[in-house]
Amino acid sequence: MKNILITFCCFLSIQIFSQQQITLEQAIEIAQEKSPEYKALLNQNQASYWRYRRFKAGFLPQLRLDATLPQYRNSVNRILLDDGSDDFRRSNQISFDGSISLNQNIALTGGTVSISSRLERIDRFEPSESTGFAVIPFSLNYTQNSLLYNPFKWEKKIEPLIYEEAKREFIERMEQISLNTSRRYFALLKSQIQAKIAKSNLSNQDTLFQISKGRFKMGKIAENDLLQIELSVLNSENEVITNEINLKRASQNLSRYLVLDTENILLSTPKELSTFTVTVEKALEEAKSNRKAVIEFRRRRLQAEQDVAEVKGNNKLRMSLRANFGISQQGNKFNTLFDNFNQQQSVVLSIGMPILDWGVSKSRRKLVEANKDLVNTNIKIEQQEFEQEIYLHVLNWQNQRNFLKTTKKAQEIALKRYEIAKKRFILGKISITDLNIALQEQDRSVLSYLNSLEKFWNDYYILRRLTLYDFVKNKKIEVKDIIYD
Repeated sequence: MKNILITFCCFLSIQIFSQQQITLEQAIEIAQEKSPEYKALLNQNQASYWRYRRFKAGFLPQLRLDATLPQYRNSVNRILLDDGSDDFRRSNQISFDGSISLNQNIALTGGTVSISSRLERIDRFEPSESTGFAVIPFSLNYTQNSLLYNPFKWEKKIEPLIYEEAKREFIERMEQISLNTSRRYFALLKSQIQAKIAKSNLSNQDTLFQISKGRFKMGKIAENDLLQIELSVLNSENEVITNEINLKRASQNLSRYLVLDTENILLSTPKELSTFTVTVEKALEEAKSNRKAVIEFRRRRLQAEQDVAEVKGNNKLRMSLRANFGISQQGNKFNTLFDNFNQQQSVVLSIGMPILDWGVSKSRRKLVEANKDLVNTNIKIEQQEFEQEIYLHVLNWQNQRNFLKTTKKAQEIALKRYEIAKKRFILGKISITDLNIALQEQDRSVLSYLNSLEKFWNDYYILRRLTLYDFVKNKKIEVKDIIYD
């Protein structure tokens, strides 16, 4: 057992010289730039950015070129003759066609207007060789799939909310990275301090054991006390080994999360924050102003209303409009295509409505209306939970500093008490049982203070995530804009 312990201690001594020192603030800064969680968040934010760019571009003019080069056909096809009868004709030809169009979505009406030009050429090889051209120099088209439902209007309301929601979620997730880093940081910090305490306890127990062996030979203590001290030494050796393993695990967790080149990290105990006051009213005000949940509630309501509007607009009476105005010409020579254009115009208004559908239309409408009511009810419940979470956390935060102060004082008292107990034991004034009790209280008080300090910092980062507000600097939490190429 002692050989294993010596190996652990020698390994630790060699590694101390290559340890990387990091504070909590530095660890969070690294995590918000290199951690796998940040990389995933960056990809998610990038998708939201390009979705919004696509939405914005959808309402800008779109210039498009379409062409078929070439299309060859050599087959027998059935055709309809002028007298209404069918016949078969061999088709051996090659055709080319191309068009260029400028399209614009109209948010006000929900339709699309386009201006286009088209040119076609057909070269026939059977029964005789000939060439034909057709051109549409100018064509103005308007298409609207539904006259009673405008999808563009709803897009203009909802898509900006989705993008704003994504931006706020990015900030919230960055604060979550801070919280996750803090938890890993304190896990390693506690492991380092516990490992240090275990080594110190082993050293003290071993020293007391050597003293006790001398006192036993002089007949000043009983054999039972000597055996109890020896048992304490063995238990301390086991504690050292156990804590070294826990230390290694915690070091790996933090170093991998921060993507560091080494697992030999030396952490410093974070100091307490400067005193600041957080009221429930201020926390709720900032949360409602900054959190993504507020935007999400609004967006979900609009989406439910959109579903209702779409069903009502297309459920019973369906109306669509297609209109075209332009000029065209055809001929066997390309040079003559641009003389004496023919007018080309059409208007098609389509109407459709069910006469007997056995309640299908009504059921579809009732379904989306019920879903809308359900969404509104769920949002009200979530709003109450949203406010309650902030309210309870602020109350907890107000007491956390007092808890930290009392556990820090208890630690100081327990450390001082153990030093006094150790001196009294050496002088033979207390038993080994009393000394062990003082040692256990010391270890518990140190761990209790670290747990309280961890909870203090974790609660602070939770408070920041819940409100997206920095109460130390008295300003909203923001992140730098990320530009995607």
